[in-house]
Amino acid sequence: MALEIERKFLVKDDSWKFLAKGVSYKQGYLFASKEKSVRIRIAGDKGFVTIKGSRLGIVRDEFEYEIPCADAIELLNNYCTNGLVEKNRYKILYKEKIWEVDEFLGKNKGLIIAEIELNDASEIFEKPIWVGEDVSHEPKYYNSNLVSHPFCEW
Repeated sequence: MALEIERKFLVKDDSWKFLAKGVSYKQGYLFASKEKSVRIRIAGDKGFVTIKGSRLGIVRDEFEYEIPCADAIELLNNYCTNGLVEKNRYKILYKEKIWEVDEFLGKNKGLIIAEIELNDASEIFEKPIWVGEDVSHEPKYYNSNLVSHPFCEW
């Protein structure tokens, strides 16, 4: 079983932006509930399907598989009916940890979130100066919720 242990933070300023090149992401959900979700994603020129279980704090089951990009496009266009999340993702190495900064586009434009995946829920790590408030436990910041309740409507 694969586990995702992830913390999410708001980003305070744009001093991170020169540290990495962004990759275009487009994603939608075949199914999303509080207990589980099935996501389709295109990251750059690669397609993925991801199945996630319910959260226990910042921990949840996660299974991700690469699929043909053409299949991901068809699934996004024909089966993800609640809308899509579009963003640019920047991967930044800081203190031997990878931070993924998501700069959202479209209806979520203006929202910028930094995520860090951990090996253990109690793992200690150092935050870069551009990382702000911890929003790991706030569902409105979950990508699956940004589809139906975008940032522009808050």
